[in-house]
Amino acid sequence: MTSQHNLLFIHGLAGSGQGFKATYLRGLYPDLLAPDFPGDFYERMAQLRLLLANSTGWTLIGSSMGGLMATVYACTHPGLIDRLVLLAPALNYIDPEDNTLQLTDIPVTVIHGLRDDIVPIDKTREMAEHLFSNLTFMTFDATHDLNAIVPLLDWPALLAH
Repeated sequence: MTSQHNLLFIHGLAGSGQGFKATYLRGLYPDLLAPDFPGDFYERMAQLRLLLANSTGWTLIGSSMGGLMATVYACTHPGLIDRLVLLAPALNYIDPEDNTLQLTDIPVTVIHGLRDDIVPIDKTREMAEHLFSNLTFMTFDATHDLNAIVPLLDWPALLAH
């Protein structure tokens, strides 16, 4: 499959651009970018800002901390991101009182495992509903890594514009 828009996969804290999800998605979408994001959250965000350089037309797929990064970027750069697909995003690290994050109406799909013992699903749902007005929240009988679920998802539908 090829995409008609820019796709970026942002891995989680312990992940990499060569991990399972990135490799699987690159098999579906050869033009997918999946760089390594080393360092702490702030270093990773600086790298993300440099990579995207205020360009438009991006769909961000973020896993765990990568989902947090995608969310923060989309909510602080309104109009630059077309869509988010967030896999067990670590939204529990966002302060609900942080007024630097703007409500966004871009299409956002959150996919979360019901047996996730790393990122609390209730906090993820609460923050997602706070930040995204065009939200689809999907749950599966899965743990945090969602590796068993990723191949079962309808990626063309998730990424459709």
